[in-house]
Amino acid sequence: MVRLESPVCEFGKKAIDFSLPGVDGRPWTLQQCRGQRGLLVVFISNHCPYVKAIREKLVRDTRELMTLGINSVAIMPNDTVTYPEDSFENMVRVSREFDFPFPYLLDETQQVARAYGAVCTPDFFGYNADLELQYRGRLDAAGPNDGADDLTRELFEAMKMVAETGKGPQQQVPSMGCSIKWRE
Repeated sequence: MVRLESPVCEFGKKAIDFSLPGVDGRPWTLQQCRGQRGLLVVFISNHCPYVKAIREKLVRDTRELMTLGINSVAIMPNDTVTYPEDSFENMVRVSREFDFPFPYLLDETQQVARAYGAVCTPDFFGYNADLELQYRGRLDAAGPNDGADDLTRELFEAMKMVAETGKGPQQQVPSMGCSIKWRE
């Protein structure tokens, strides 16, 4: 597992459309996922210690963002042969175990992750109501550790700003995570 940081936010870059299967048995598109004031697209995996460390906080934050008109979607882009823990069956299990309040989708071909420029899990892409990128930072400063609950909720605060103003903060700390295992 190689640790990577997400690139700097490309403010205004449009969200890429997709149609991917969800753990609920139905396909999901970008339009079906978006909220009235924006959308948070998160690339996650089941095996990554960085993702494991934030799952409960991610659920908390995405639930609160829904009340502000920001919906969320999680996409799993890893090669499931190399990482069996990331299999669709395990995605279903993890989604139920943590009561994900958002669609959890499988990017089996990895085309969506490549189109977005995702490099690691977790990798956060926060969009405004016009689906223009406004946030590409981290959830908080905890990193691969659970961390204290009193850390600044960077992702939540940034997306709250997006919901209120349509713009994200200019200063953003990159997310750290496990590199995505790309198929050859």
